[in-house]
Amino acid sequence: MLPRLEDRRKYRQEFASSTSFHGVYNIVQTQTRTRRVLWLLVVTGCLGIVIWQICSRFNYYFSWPTTTTVVVQHVENVKFPAVTFCNLNRFQAHAVSNLQIIFFLWNIVSGIVQKFAMEDKYFHELNGFLLGNQNFSIKEFTRENGFYLNGSTLLECEFFGKTCHPEDFEHIFTEYGNCFTFNYNDLPARRVSLSGRGLHLLFDVQQEQFTDDPALGYTDAGITFVIHSPKEIPRFDGLGLLTPVGMHAQVSIQQLKSIIQEYPWGECKPDIKLQYQDTYSTNGCLKECKAWYIQDWCGCLPFILPGNGIECDLMKYYNCVYPAIHDIEVKGLCTVGTHNSTCPAPCEETHYPTTVTYSSFGGENAIKYISAKLKKSPEYIRQNLVIIDIKYDDLNYRITQQQKALTISELLADVGGQLGLFCGASMITIIEVLEYIFTNFFWMCLFLLLKAPEIPRWNNPSHDQPTHVEKNKGIQEC
Repeated sequence: MLPRLEDRRKYRQEFASSTSFHGVYNIVQTQTRTRRVLWLLVVTGCLGIVIWQICSRFNYYFSWPTTTTVVVQHVENVKFPAVTFCNLNRFQAHAVSNLQIIFFLWNIVSGIVQKFAMEDKYFHELNGFLLGNQNFSIKEFTRENGFYLNGSTLLECEFFGKTCHPEDFEHIFTEYGNCFTFNYNDLPARRVSLSGRGLHLLFDVQQEQFTDDPALGYTDAGITFVIHSPKEIPRFDGLGLLTPVGMHAQVSIQQLKSIIQEYPWGECKPDIKLQYQDTYSTNGCLKECKAWYIQDWCGCLPFILPGNGIECDLMKYYNCVYPAIHDIEVKGLCTVGTHNSTCPAPCEETHYPTTVTYSSFGGENAIKYISAKLKKSPEYIRQNLVIIDIKYDDLNYRITQQQKALTISELLADVGGQLGLFCGASMITIIEVLEYIFTNFFWMCLFLLLKAPEIPRWNNPSHDQPTHVEKNKGIQEC
């Protein structure tokens, strides 16, 4: 039933006098017109400022702002990272003396990881080798004739004062052929409780026994290594450290943990997982992405990529795998970085920033001592031995964390603060205003439903009453 006009006016007066929206009472109840206009201007101005401030806060929130905090955590002991070592000379000289094409074949294989441009001058020789050696396995050749780690190549190994052995290293294939990782399984005992001490290694690269092809750009001799998390695979392209022969490398490391917010604040996706690794990393994701495309297109899988597919033979490498890698690079099928790329940034990642200093290998007395100990000439020691010391410079680690600059609770607090400051309003006030608007809207709908059908009767003459023409006609008849 539609309320009477007096009831509607009384409801508006009660709302104005009882609402917690400050200023409305003064507008309605003030008798002086000038004072009413002033209060109307004050309330309108405050309401405009509130709307502007709230829109500003919402615009800021939906720009997804972030802040970055850096925390230094001091601990009694810290986990030691994994370290992967490779010889820059990848193959034994006797195995490739009459098989120079091996260097080029390996570059085709490692091109999966590190881009390599094939030159036309090798095509004829390569085609001849592939036709005559279709069952040749570059994987087994590298495993048997590449760099190896034993008592003759690893002369000294100490971790925190305890002797380590070649058996403590895990074999892995990289673009450098046979490589070996220390602390690959993240043993609990591999912790450091004192800065300045860590891993000490003495390598013999045996240049006469291992070699590489200078024509392909490999002119250095020494050990290259990369420091990485034990839960991640090593990545050498652009990140490997190099220690040339006859040098002593002092490597000081720090541990840096990075925590990135998920999209849209950051670029990570917390739900993304890798099939063959427990811990997500962009490098591991990129390799699995390439492996998926190559296995789908070529029906085989390169052995330096993760997976359980059939190993590709040389003909597949030459005719399918390498062109597939080229297509993946050109078409951007495996991308890294942003949230909408194939391999977005990890939500949590551990880095090991390094500071490396080099010195010449020993003085004259040291050279004589080592020469007598190893029964090698001083010239051989300068041309083949490499010392690497890796240690923490301090027992702490840094956490760089990306955080939301404005959370939803802080946004609501900002909105409530603006409403309270300029209008004296709260959430209860908003409910009161909504109730008032809904009640008036309901009354309007009732009015349209009950009164609107009667409107045409007010404008159209009734059939029972005589019209103006009929009245005139009756007068004339009289």
